Amino acid sequence: MEPASLTRLDISELTRAVTAEYENFPITLVNDHVVRLSVMTQSYYWHYHPNSDETFMTVEGVLVIDLETETIELLPGQLFTIPKNVIHRTRPQGERSVNLTLEHSQLETIRID
Repeated sequence: MEPASLTRLDISELTRAVTAEYENFPITLVNDHVVRLSVMTQSYYWHYHPNSDETFMTVEGVLVIDLETETIELLPGQLFTIPKNVIHRTRPQGERSVNLTLEHSQLETIRID
């Protein structure tokens, strides 16, 4: 992925054509981190990241973040950070959610079955 520095990105335009149940793609780099755009209509599996925190910001819909001890609902414009090594999963509330995620560009994801 080439950095989108000095480029205006239109999130609505980038997500308009997404029809997959789950789509997650990088949109820009910030130092050694990547900003990803996620469009989801189904849950992502339980997992954790041993080498990076992960920050979510909801753009459209409601993003639900399930932790082992609680559930967080993020409305558009709200932001939440999950520290590394914390087990979690994300899912939309309703038909669809769109969120931005900031994480280390070398993020490692460990699936929990």
